[in-house]
Amino acid sequence: MSVGWNELPPEIIQTICAKLINYADYIRFRCVCKIWRSSVPQTPHNLPPQLPWLMLPLSHSSTHQSRRAFFNLSNHKTLFLHLPHASHPRRCCGSSHGWLVLLDDTPEILLLNPLAGANLHLPPLHTFPNVVSFSFSNIGREYVLRNSHGHLYTRNLRQMRNSFLRKVVLSSTPSQTNQFMALAILGHTNLAFCKHGDDSWTFIDKAHNCWEDVVFHNGKFYAVKKGGTLAVLDIQDRFSPRLEIIEMTGQFQGDMQYLVFSRNELLFVARYLELEFNETENGSNLVYKTVGFNVSKMNWSASQWQKLDSLGDQMLFLGDNSSLSLCASDFPRCFGDCIYYTDDYSESNFDGAYGRYDLGIYKLWDRSIDPLPCYPPNVKSRLGCTQFLNIQAEVSAMSHEIELKYGQRYEEGLAVTD
Repeated sequence: MSVGWNELPPEIIQTICAKLINYADYIRFRCVCKIWRSSVPQTPHNLPPQLPWLMLPLSHSSTHQSRRAFFNLSNHKTLFLHLPHASHPRRCCGSSHGWLVLLDDTPEILLLNPLAGANLHLPPLHTFPNVVSFSFSNIGREYVLRNSHGHLYTRNLRQMRNSFLRKVVLSSTPSQTNQFMALAILGHTNLAFCKHGDDSWTFIDKAHNCWEDVVFHNGKFYAVKKGGTLAVLDIQDRFSPRLEIIEMTGQFQGDMQYLVFSRNELLFVARYLELEFNETENGSNLVYKTVGFNVSKMNWSASQWQKLDSLGDQMLFLGDNSSLSLCASDFPRCFGDCIYYTDDYSESNFDGAYGRYDLGIYKLWDRSIDPLPCYPPNVKSRLGCTQFLNIQAEVSAMSHEIELKYGQRYEEGLAVTD
């Protein structure tokens, strides 16, 4: 006697589910039918740690501008999500805990969970302390701002979208708490923060400097400037934030800088770029290309960075995302002592628009660079930067949203291609 899929006993369904090893398969499993969905928990407890997904750039030639492609580093497959909120002309200026920080040609700052489809808003651009006024009626000069010397200047909608915020980092996932905080780097100069529910942003006093990156760890934000100077920020009390500046000895070079915690060690990563000519059908363009990285770790007792020659079994994921470190031995087909990096400056350079994207895997042990599998050498696309999306904390929200879409056309929620 044959038994239908929806007639399997719960214990057999649970045994099958225990064999799954990645989030996408777990979601599909729960979408088979109501019986399967009710037989296993919404949040999986048996899955191993997951690699982040890489959000791929949009292409002007695409006929699905409301869909975004995500490359799954675990199985080298591309997933397409229906995300009108993340389509052109929105700009992504950060990715934390599986949430994207998006800007468009309005003052709105949107937090979007692409797996769950959930969204929240941070205080808008015109609530930053250096924004004097905003009006849509002042076409071409909608924003009036005040610089550090007290002088007024104007910016239009596109300028504010593209350059006002360099990066925004969240302290925790909004999916699990409403007590999260956000820290923003304005251009390269100021640091500002807000807490969920705030109506406006607050500047960090005495933090006017050339900040390159920021990361959150154990209740504090850490920011670094190009020379290696470190700022440690405790903003639990918004009315009395605490700031410690640690000046570093020695000279630190590099064209771009990142912070990342790896095995509870704070690492300072310098990225080196070179200019090269890129021949296209429109002529020659000067483009940037990554040629190497240097890694140092923080010696707290000596207040200095100490150079590292190896990351051991660790992999770093760097870019506009909140920097991430994972253990390579937890993932098949992955190697330690590597840096996965994205093209987090292409929106202001010719390479993102006309040539190759600058992303790859840098191997510290032999100082060589391999292309990411989703972007073989010489691949070309037309628009946008790439982002690593940390999906580790977003399983429950992902499950819930796809259940809400149950019964709709599958490709509207989650589609996969080799």
